[in-house]
Amino acid sequence: MTARPLIGLTLDAEEPGGYSKLPWYALRRNYFGAVAEAGGLPIALPHHPALADDYLDRLDGLLVTGGAFDVDPAMYGGGPRHDTVVLKEGRTNFEIAVLRGALRRNIPVLGICGGEQLLAVALGGTLIQHIPDAVPDALAHEQPNPRTEPGHEVALTPGTLLSRIVGAPSMAVNSAHHQAVDRPGEGAIVNARAPDGVVEGLEHPGYRFCLGVQWHPEYAVDARDQAILDAFVEAARGTGSHRAAA
Repeated sequence: MTARPLIGLTLDAEEPGGYSKLPWYALRRNYFGAVAEAGGLPIALPHHPALADDYLDRLDGLLVTGGAFDVDPAMYGGGPRHDTVVLKEGRTNFEIAVLRGALRRNIPVLGICGGEQLLAVALGGTLIQHIPDAVPDALAHEQPNPRTEPGHEVALTPGTLLSRIVGAPSMAVNSAHHQAVDRPGEGAIVNARAPDGVVEGLEHPGYRFCLGVQWHPEYAVDARDQAILDAFVEAARGTGSHRAAA
């Protein structure tokens, strides 16, 4: 039986209150379930930037998850912080460290939602801090309906990795965000856009597998969503042989 590739998933973090009187980590079960269904062995990554290399010594793939917070504009020269921006500095400090380390090692990376935005920043790109202020006649990207339903469609860029994975010109997606990628970074390309032109996905062909999507394929609201997780995990299967050849 072929060993499952080890996939690290970044966690969200919350301050005391609600579930616990002490600070706590959290992540929806469907993230782990989608990776397992794709053939991966999912593990959670606590926020210890100093341990990023130790994690990466063992990981075959890295999935940077989403959350209800933003990337500090100081990280990409975005100017003054918009009033709507919410930070989780401890989480972001860890995620950027492990993400940049994965890129240096050419370990397959998948960024989802905020993970896609952070991937753009790691690649030298920039973000739109608040879509309603920057995009005329923008869609309601803060999806008002449940995340288990699609909010709009995206058009996929022909010839991209994402287009080849999905095998269709468009997808129904459940993206929910007030920020978006502006420039994807040097060498990176946009692979999906909403009808209003907002970037909904990016990738970098210079890496073995470097893909980000603004929506949440772990919910599988489109029949093609699982194919994204499948392709990511399949790419991670080759990490061991890639390390041996390096």
